[in-house]
Amino acid sequence: MNKLIISGRLTRDAEVRFIPSGTPVMSFSVANNTGFGDNQKTHYFECSLFGKRAEGGLKDYMLKGQQVVVEGEISLNQYEKKDGTGGASLRVFVNNVELMGGSQQGGGQRSGGPTSQPPVNDDDDLPF
Repeated sequence: MNKLIISGRLTRDAEVRFIPSGTPVMSFSVANNTGFGDNQKTHYFECSLFGKRAEGGLKDYMLKGQQVVVEGEISLNQYEKKDGTGGASLRVFVNNVELMGGSQQGGGQRSGGPTSQPPVNDDDDLPF
């Protein structure tokens, strides 16, 4: 079983694109802080939400600074940087995302709307 639940803030506004099969994919990044004081660390997770919910109204609320809780499967993405050195990032294939209370950084305002989304079984839309 591979299941990850993280909470944090969006590091940028969510973006929606379509893969060649026509499936919508919402991409966003979450910063998660662990530890306290001098031992505090920030971990960044690249997230992908596939299927119907990716093109729904959720994107309008997925703005930089928004607090979220994300549930999904984690995968390590290894790649080669432009300078030839190796790099890695953590990608989460999202099963559920919930918007949490609190204002967005930069004074963004969120007019009424959903604070959470019910889980949707979109397993048929996953690319693997």
